[in-house]
Amino acid sequence: MSIAEAIYEHSLRLPEQAAREALAYIEHLEYRYGVVPPAVPNPDDTERFLAAVVGGLGDDFPDDIADDDLGLDAPRQALD
Repeated sequence: MSIAEAIYEHSLRLPEQAAREALAYIEHLEYRYGVVPPAVPNPDDTERFLAAVVGGLGDDFPDDIADDDLGLDAPRQALD
């Protein structure tokens, strides 16, 4: 059992207030040691983004763009 699992198991047996105190102490330790919690992706991010840009394109935006309409990539030039 890892230390994180042991902390979790012990926290399950604590009363709610004691568990909150333990969490506050762990958060204090994270701050003290400069630990940045991992970013948790929000599953609603995509939906919020799409809702924000809906209607953002004008009526004159072409909706029939095909690969033939796109230009060719310019060849790379050597850097001297």
